Amino acid sequence: MPNFSYEQRVAGLVVGIDEAGRGPWAGPVVAAAVLLGGDEVARRRLRRRLSGLDDSKRLAPEAREHFFAVLLASAEKGLMRYGIAAASVDEIDRRNILAATHIAMARALATLGLVPALALVDGDRAPQLACPVECVIGGDGLSLSIAAASVLAKVTRDRLMRRLDPRYPGFGWEHNMGYGTDEHREALWRLGPTPHHRRSFAPVCAQQGELSL
Repeated sequence: MPNFSYEQRVAGLVVGIDEAGRGPWAGPVVAAAVLLGGDEVARRRLRRRLSGLDDSKRLAPEAREHFFAVLLASAEKGLMRYGIAAASVDEIDRRNILAATHIAMARALATLGLVPALALVDGDRAPQLACPVECVIGGDGLSLSIAAASVLAKVTRDRLMRRLDPRYPGFGWEHNMGYGTDEHREALWRLGPTPHHRRSFAPVCAQQGELSL
């Protein structure tokens, strides 16, 4: 389970950063930056509050919502700070998904309003941030700060896609969150792309080519 071992190796403030939504065919990519506790007392309290927190992909939706609420309540009590930001579909199409992901991460960190001693970033590609960066492969299952960021980013993005779903019926965004399910693929070919589809992604690009024939 994720713990504070990565954070405790560094003197000073350490922020965990993760994203949600690199793979979907529709919707923005969302990133979160999380600072869990500024001292050991706060971290001890957070360990109890966040017992069971894991990589958001390994948590049931109900558990993600639970920890999302716990994290926001902890922020209100001053035990942690967080920032959440996104990069738009237009930015994804103009820059590519990796660059857009790094843009969202930089925005999330900027939203925190502080410059940490280190940012722990999930994955193997380092974004350009206003502080040193350490990439941690599988970090959302190792670092508690990254795991918290993964939950904040995932729940935020899922809620956004659910809000979009009634405006674009048929694509199933309420439950597939814009990922390339069979239902989404069939609707894309039947209904055509929406303004929220990533036209640089191959399935959407292929559908546009078919329409132009």
